Amino acid sequence: MKAVHFGAGNIGRGFIGALLSRAGYEVVFADVNEAVISELNNRGEYTVTIASEEGGQELVTGVRGLHSNQEEDALVHEIATADLITTAVGPTVLKFIAPTLAKGLKQRAADAKPVDVIACENAIRATSTLKEYTKDQVSESEWATIIQKTGFADAAVDRIVPNQKNEDILAVSVEPFFEWVVEKPSLKGDNAAIEGVTYVDDLIPFIERKLFTVNTGHALAAYFGYEKGLTTIKEAMEDQDVKHKVQAGLNETKLVLVQEYGFDKAEHEAYITKIIGRFENPYLSDDIVRVGRGPIRKLGFNDRLIKPARMLFDQGQVPSVLLEVIEAALHFDVADDTESQELQKLLKEKGKKETLIQVTGLEENHPLIQALI
Repeated sequence: MKAVHFGAGNIGRGFIGALLSRAGYEVVFADVNEAVISELNNRGEYTVTIASEEGGQELVTGVRGLHSNQEEDALVHEIATADLITTAVGPTVLKFIAPTLAKGLKQRAADAKPVDVIACENAIRATSTLKEYTKDQVSESEWATIIQKTGFADAAVDRIVPNQKNEDILAVSVEPFFEWVVEKPSLKGDNAAIEGVTYVDDLIPFIERKLFTVNTGHALAAYFGYEKGLTTIKEAMEDQDVKHKVQAGLNETKLVLVQEYGFDKAEHEAYITKIIGRFENPYLSDDIVRVGRGPIRKLGFNDRLIKPARMLFDQGQVPSVLLEVIEAALHFDVADDTESQELQKLLKEKGKKETLIQVTGLEENHPLIQALI
């Protein structure tokens, strides 16, 4: 079994690639980082360290790499002969890998086994997005042929892989906890028994649970921590005021999830406790600026802050801490973050109300906009 994985960064190597290698796949990483690709090919293995009191290391073997731009023909061939194609490149990069993916899928032999595509991104239904980008690259008849034997399965992924500097360019440190949930009905290949993957019939509840707990929680810690001049998520969670707000904010998203999807209240409260414990892990040190960057995307209509807040309004409830964190996100002003600077420019030129309407996609008279104003 062979998997082509777009993205040889820390998440790609430390999470998806490691899990696939453990499941017996040969993993071909595709990336534009020449140094990483060269070292993957030189060694064919790398080490993943578990960031916990117990520690431990895992040697990931059976890996190699291709430069996405310089070796496109070879990458197209690998896609054409793969059993599984995965990504961990960031949602905004999916449109740039779609042309190569389309070429590879077009080249698959008529008698080739079905293949599955799974985008492992921090975004709702990222695989469906990649599917549309890929469809746009081919004719209707070509797409009809491709889709017969290609499964595009949406997924929800969760593992904290913090920014890190290691002497070994391939070494990566990850938290012990991970979750990879795949929507099984969309699969067409032989990829429905990967150890460590949870297969479900309906992904949406799990996407929302992760988004409204892990991602919202991370945003709460980052934006409230930034307000206080703190530098790491660990420092933020050690600040009792910030920790209280994180807990209170996740209690608000809990109301949404329990009512909308029927999650058991006690089980979800235990899940929240586990997530907060992950943020407090002393062996992980994630920068507040890294977690908070991209505030325009994070303030999007369907993202971690606006969606649970507007769903609370839809359920007849009024958020409190979620309003505070949205306000804090508006003032996230980091010089080397393009979205942060764009947001500050919008606020100066258009004012708060117009900026909120533009960034969130909400109507002017929406109660969330009114509450924020």
